Amino acid sequence: MGTAFAQALEKAAEGKELAGEDLAALLEAEEAESPLLFNLADKVRSRFVGDDIHLRGIIEFSNYCSKNCLYCGLRIDNRELDRYRMSAAEIVEGSGRAAALGCRTIVLQSGEDGFYTAGLLADIIRTVKEEFDVAVTLSVGDRTRTDYAIFRQAGADRYLLKHETSDARLFAALRPGTTLEDRLKRAAWLKELGYQVGSGNIVGLPGQGVETLTADILLMRRMGVEMAGIGPFIPSSHTPLGGASGGSLEMALKTLAVTRLVLPRTHLPATTAAATVDPLGRVKALKCGANVIMPNMTPLSCRGGYCIYPGKAGHKETPEESLATALRTIERAGRGPAGDYGHAPGPAGKVEGVFQEEIFLTCP
Repeated sequence: MGTAFAQALEKAAEGKELAGEDLAALLEAEEAESPLLFNLADKVRSRFVGDDIHLRGIIEFSNYCSKNCLYCGLRIDNRELDRYRMSAAEIVEGSGRAAALGCRTIVLQSGEDGFYTAGLLADIIRTVKEEFDVAVTLSVGDRTRTDYAIFRQAGADRYLLKHETSDARLFAALRPGTTLEDRLKRAAWLKELGYQVGSGNIVGLPGQGVETLTADILLMRRMGVEMAGIGPFIPSSHTPLGGASGGSLEMALKTLAVTRLVLPRTHLPATTAAATVDPLGRVKALKCGANVIMPNMTPLSCRGGYCIYPGKAGHKETPEESLATALRTIERAGRGPAGDYGHAPGPAGKVEGVFQEEIFLTCP
């Protein structure tokens, strides 16, 4: 075991605040060291957010997008994509279906589509909240502060606005016409308005290194996020990065595990991207810090059109089949589904030093 890795892991187990060099040492874990990192992250997850897995049914209600991000298949310049929009009635119906299947949170996600005005989305949120007794998470990108306030007043509980990368230059290059500063300003607005705020990053982007991943985690700690979506980069055809190398699941899992150590009370999903690059990707994520799965509740007629990247896991499954897959994944990880809304258990905090006597077991 490398000295820097061992010292950083011991520091984490003792509940000491991790500095940037500690995070880098953990992210650079060798193959024989990774199980120790994953083991500690799993114990921290169990202590701070419990063993139950929160099911958050996601409805991808529009694949229209006004942005032109270099890595995303929904980018406006992708003329090969068949575009769709779900009606308000279809979104509400899909939400009811998800609630009936046991999802206590509905995630309403789309490209950045101005067709859905603040008033229209507010009406949908209000109806879903009143009719189905669920929490609502929005993921509709950059909006005005006024729009965010309207959504919150209508009953939206959470908002997912991933920062994608903490490298301001890389952010601007990958997301033309936007800035990291502006993205973070919006996240601050959401906090001020009382949302539980989600962020997250993409692991393996071209031009990204361990120092960037370290900065990503430190940024999320400063933000005090209640949720963080972390998954591997998957190149998409019909985008400028279609020929780039994809991110590795191993590095995504290490990033997830280190994030769990730094943000012990934050909800961390086992992402669809992880399952796309490895059929067991979500099981592995659940064993190194994740505690959320998002079964896809989008109607099958629209499912294939939400093509952020190719080969998306479960894109041919009905909502019922998607839920069944999620439950099998949870069972395979030795866990069970939660029955509550899955609200954040509290602000991010330091790990108490209760695991250090167990982490230095010999790696198999």
